[in-house]
Amino acid sequence: MRVVQIATGPLKANAFVVYKDGAEQAFVIDPGADFERIIERLETHGIKTVTHILLTHGHFDHIGAVAQLKDYTGAKVCIHCRDASMLESQQANLSFFSGTSVRLTKADVLLKGGETINAAGIDVQVLHTPGHSGGSVCYIAGDALFSGDTLFYMYCGRTDFPGSDAREYRHSLLHVLRGLDRDYTVYTGHGIKTTLYAEFSANPFFKQ
Repeated sequence: MRVVQIATGPLKANAFVVYKDGAEQAFVIDPGADFERIIERLETHGIKTVTHILLTHGHFDHIGAVAQLKDYTGAKVCIHCRDASMLESQQANLSFFSGTSVRLTKADVLLKGGETINAAGIDVQVLHTPGHSGGSVCYIAGDALFSGDTLFYMYCGRTDFPGSDAREYRHSLLHVLRGLDRDYTVYTGHGIKTTLYAEFSANPFFKQ
C-alpha cells in the first residue's frame, strides 16, 4: 500500500492519497485545500479513479477541496454523522470564524464508527474518536492509522472549538486508541508521521 502526503492550505493540513502498489484507483483522506496540487499528485502516481473521499472530521482546513474533488472524480464523500453538517455550513465548519470560506457539498456516506469500508480495493476500518469534534474518526488501513486531528506527533488536537469535548477526547485517547492491540504508523492531520507505540510511551496526553 502506498501513502502520498500533501500538506495543504495555510494551516498545512495533511491530505493523503492512498492506493495499492501498481493500482490506478485510490482514495483520498482530508483534501483540505489546493485542489490542483492534489490532482497533480494523482496524475503523477498514475491514479485514474478516486473511489472515496474519507474525512477525519469536518473542520474547514480538512474539507476545503472536497466539493471540487467530488465533482471532478465522482468519489463518494464519507464523514461521521456527527460532523456531516460541517460540509453544508460555513459556521459549523468554522470557516466563518476564520475569515475564509469553503465550497459546500453533501456527504454520500454517513459513518457511525466500527464499520469497514472497501475503498480502492483496500479495507478501511473506521474508529470513532470524538473530542476534537463530535464526529472525529481515525481510519485504519493495513499497518497505517490516519488520525486527523485526534493525534499528532507528541501532541493532540484542541478542545476549545464548538463541538469539542475534553471528556470524550480523553476516552478516545485512553480507551479507543489505547485499546488497539498492535502498533501502527500514524499519519497525522498536521505535521510529521509517528507510530502509535511511540505516542503511548512518550505523548503526555496518553498519561493517566
